[in-house]
Amino acid sequence: MSTDEKRVTDGATATADVDRSDPQYRAWLKEAVRKVQADANRSADTHLLRFPLPEEWGIDLYLKDESTHPTGSLKHRLARSLFLYGLCNGWIRPGKPVIEASSGSTAVSEAYFAKLIGVPFVAVMPRTTSTEKIRLIEFHGGRCHFVDDSRRMYEESAALAERTGGHYMDQFTYAERATDWRGNNNIAESIYQQLRLERYPCPTWIVATAGTGGTSATVARYVHYMQYDTRICVPDPENSCFFEGWTESDPQASTDCGSRIEGIGRPRMEPSFVPGAIDRMMKVPDAASVAAVRALDAAIGRKAGGSTGTGLWSALRIIAQMVADGQRGSVVTLLCDPGDRYLDKYYSDAWLAGQGLDIAPYTATLEHFLSTGVWPD
Repeated sequence: MSTDEKRVTDGATATADVDRSDPQYRAWLKEAVRKVQADANRSADTHLLRFPLPEEWGIDLYLKDESTHPTGSLKHRLARSLFLYGLCNGWIRPGKPVIEASSGSTAVSEAYFAKLIGVPFVAVMPRTTSTEKIRLIEFHGGRCHFVDDSRRMYEESAALAERTGGHYMDQFTYAERATDWRGNNNIAESIYQQLRLERYPCPTWIVATAGTGGTSATVARYVHYMQYDTRICVPDPENSCFFEGWTESDPQASTDCGSRIEGIGRPRMEPSFVPGAIDRMMKVPDAASVAAVRALDAAIGRKAGGSTGTGLWSALRIIAQMVADGQRGSVVTLLCDPGDRYLDKYYSDAWLAGQGLDIAPYTATLEHFLSTGVWPD
């Protein structure tokens, strides 16, 4: 069964087994929507952290700290939007499970919202997902369903939804449309509001990594809608096809294995990834991502996940070009989730050795750039 056919089946099932005019269902739906919206109302906005750069460069680098959400990651915003979208479409129903294909952080956040409204949650994920993310999903009441091949996550999620009568959330399709990119307290609007009093309130670049592609689409659309001059860069890790799909204009681009940088990079071009909205992509070696995330810890005392390192490496490369060109301005990237979820991976020398990753050359590059302002060739 194709993805489009599955979506039609989901909608038909929702219509068939729920009388939408039933007072009990309408009362449940109103209460579920209220609870999800109340979560947003309770949560203060996330902070913009400054990464220290030499004053004479005339460039400011900020990290939007999404790790302070209740579930500790950027995916909290996505999960909230997806739950509201699914509820208001009549796809999420009382007593029926919500199922998601996720390598971790989205599943953690969706498990939280499923528990909040009282429905079961199942995360379909690669068996290699970090133990800490598995623990967090289960802590929030979710169940983990493992697959050996990450490319089977979509098919297995759809099949599980069909068997249980549940709803396959399908973040990789709906991420770009579930969020109101024109405003409504999305991440882009928040960034510009927080930069209002800074010396460069309109950033020269915003760097956003892509898992579903929903965040980069939201930010890019908002920038175009508001007529800002900001450019959008999407860094891509190894074993991901987004860079090749974008550079070669190939919607069928794919890879044979999954990304080692959890939460970003995909083996296929996802429906929520919107290539035409962004200005630049950058391929980032996994060892460079790890070196950058460790450099972040050394610079500001904050551990973060590998996807943060991918974005930071790209942001610093952009800043190096700005320095070389004598350009002043600001750059924003994302602190996507906390590093304590990855202590057994990106902060483990044994894991790096097992993966054949040598971060020393990339660490040396960063140290040289931050001390001299020159990016080594």
